[in-house]
Amino acid sequence: MKTVIMAGGKGTRIASVARDIPKPMIKLWDKPILEYQIESLKRSGLDDIIIVIGHLGHIIKDYFGDGKKFGCSISYYEEESPLGTAGALYKIKDDLGEDFILLCGDIIFDIDFKRFIEFHREKKALAALVAHPNSHPYDSSLFVVDKDMRITQWLHKEDPRTYYKNLVNAGLHIINKKLLDDIRPQTEKVDLDRDLLKAALPSGRIFAYRTPEYAKDMGTPERYDEVLDDIKNGLVQARNLSQPQSAIFLDRDGTINKSAGFVHKLEDFILLPGASEAIKKINNSRFLAIVITNQPVIARGELDIRGLEEIHNKMETLLGEGGAYLNDIFYCPHHPDKGFAGERIEYKIDCACRKPKPGMLLQAAEKYNINLGESWMVGDSEQDCAAGRAAGCKTAYIGDSCGTSGADMSVPSLFAFTAALFGK
Repeated sequence: MKTVIMAGGKGTRIASVARDIPKPMIKLWDKPILEYQIESLKRSGLDDIIIVIGHLGHIIKDYFGDGKKFGCSISYYEEESPLGTAGALYKIKDDLGEDFILLCGDIIFDIDFKRFIEFHREKKALAALVAHPNSHPYDSSLFVVDKDMRITQWLHKEDPRTYYKNLVNAGLHIINKKLLDDIRPQTEKVDLDRDLLKAALPSGRIFAYRTPEYAKDMGTPERYDEVLDDIKNGLVQARNLSQPQSAIFLDRDGTINKSAGFVHKLEDFILLPGASEAIKKINNSRFLAIVITNQPVIARGELDIRGLEEIHNKMETLLGEGGAYLNDIFYCPHHPDKGFAGERIEYKIDCACRKPKPGMLLQAAEKYNINLGESWMVGDSEQDCAAGRAAGCKTAYIGDSCGTSGADMSVPSLFAFTAALFGK
């Protein structure tokens, strides 16, 4: 599969870092952004690359040449005038295969492209887009998706929003060439997001590929400094799902938000003090942050799936405002006991996912290649600790004492747990 890298931008927002070179040639420690990208592609066997160049493009050509010394084949398309973020695709369409990868040249990433390609093909997608939570969703483009990860709505920064899922466009795509035939903008200058991908949403074949793997744009000096630290600390490659991951599994009620019985009203969801700060520490560590929560309110008929998702959207929004995010949320809607007014009988089962059973942790481990023995389960009940133990995790009990939970650690709050694990 060919890869197209858009490397023609001027990088005006990051001019204080480097003014006299194209943005993709800005160095991170010992090599330019583009070289990191090519190395990541090669690790997944992707070595046939087209680089679209424009502003100061000769610097890119002089450095990479035909790609042989980097172990790949590189060709170039040079824009005579700016064609936007997708206009060049129509110029090189005949050189592309049925499916091709499209990347922005200012993103540092390390992902398992084999998983990404498999997702694209399973969905028979016109386009699959890498999506992830980040620490600044309020100033990012967001996807709204259905249960099959089909993108149903595309929210730009300026679009009105209240509570939302922290699912951000990461700037990595797999596109089927048929999309270029189906959507033909009237001008040569084409915006990838607004003129091409968003325009194709009614087809029902544009999908979001959610992953916790590393992808961060280099648009500002602040993010440049963050990436430097992440490379130095080994976090970039460590997030690749081809390698075993570690996770901190988090109960929800009483751990992240105030416990008020079973929360079934949006206004009753209130973050606990220090929750955002604690989860932000997890985000900056080698651990994934994954919520594991029993939600019998569904089985009891007190809340439907859409209402639960709205509550979770509020949680993700509030955490995002504090610079924190969750890599995923797993919930059990079941409850084994029957005979209550208003109950939904289809959820009244003795399932394998309801804590203290470890089903949700095992699902997460399979989805994200998690080493459970290097992971933690944190919660405020003995059920949480029992589920963690059954999955093979270390456990932390939020309360006055471990009681009969048999936890490895007892702490007064999630914030205290992260302080104990990572230091203040």
